[in-house]
Amino acid sequence: MREDAAGAGFEASDLSPVRINWEIKAVLPIVFVLLNGLLLFTIATVSWQNPERHTILVVAGAGAVAICAALVLVLTYLIQRPMIELQEKIARVGDGRFDVAVKFARRNDEIGDLGRNFNRMVLQLKASRQEIEHLHRTQMSRAEHLATLGELATGLAHEIRNPLAGISGVVEIIARDLPANSPAHAVVKEVRHEIAQINDILTDLLQTARPHAPDIRLSDLNTTVEHTVMLARQQAFSKPIEIIFKNNPSLPEVEHDSGQIHEVLLNLLLNSIQAINGPGRITVEVARRDDFALVSVTDTGCGIAPEHLPYIFRPFYTTKGQGTGLGLSLARRIVEEHQGQIDVVSAVGKETRFTVQLPLRRAAAATVVA
Repeated sequence: MREDAAGAGFEASDLSPVRINWEIKAVLPIVFVLLNGLLLFTIATVSWQNPERHTILVVAGAGAVAICAALVLVLTYLIQRPMIELQEKIARVGDGRFDVAVKFARRNDEIGDLGRNFNRMVLQLKASRQEIEHLHRTQMSRAEHLATLGELATGLAHEIRNPLAGISGVVEIIARDLPANSPAHAVVKEVRHEIAQINDILTDLLQTARPHAPDIRLSDLNTTVEHTVMLARQQAFSKPIEIIFKNNPSLPEVEHDSGQIHEVLLNLLLNSIQAINGPGRITVEVARRDDFALVSVTDTGCGIAPEHLPYIFRPFYTTKGQGTGLGLSLARRIVEEHQGQIDVVSAVGKETRFTVQLPLRRAAAATVVA
């Protein structure tokens, strides 16, 4: 009995509604009228003995047949032909041809409304396709341009770094041979500083030209941020700047490259330290919003003017007297490769807040568990 019930339930679940085309639904009433007409015609044939009754039945049957034929023709012209045309045009659109339009869009009825909506949809698809192709060409051209610049920057950096190493060696020899009380020591110190600055620029330039993919691992983001804060505190040890760290113990492990995120946050913290003249405070806070981890760096420095905000992530753009102008550009690239984003809000003379947003789990990415 249980097997029979199960079998009956299985058969019932397999039942699906029978699809009936609109032509059959429309013709069924016509067929009904036609059958009635044929029935009347048969009755009229049988009742040949009564001429008056016979004539009435023959006229009624003929009228029914004529009405059925007229309805079939009307349905074919008004509905069947537009549907066939619409199917043909949809097939052409599916093949990527957007220079199509249905002719029945000129009709002033529901079928015409359908045609006009279809033509409007095709025009929108055509415009969207053209915009996508334009964006694709633009992105490909930009990628080729950046690749060429990357090769040029790599070669240029190597050509500069080699003689720079020679200059640095010569400066060290000169400094060693100078008398202890020679005023040239100050000049040598300045030359060393400038050589180090050039070397930093070349390093950032090479990182921009030859980016490497992040080594994504599932690890504790709080630990990554805490190590960065400890290093930043050492950099600001001689300054009256307080660096506050607020971790988030409830935050689960986050997929990220700890080395690259450390580089991003250290760059933000060093920028904050340089933006504070005199006593100040930097607050680093880890938080969570839905499926994202947030790391905010807020300082009480001089702030960023509104006219500079749209450009601070551009390569070589800097408002400081020192620096390469590549730090924030590299930071944004690293965060975007983590499928996150970096934002900034600033009020001149009050505070600046950078927020790094990282997904807890990257989409379609293989992760190594640390």
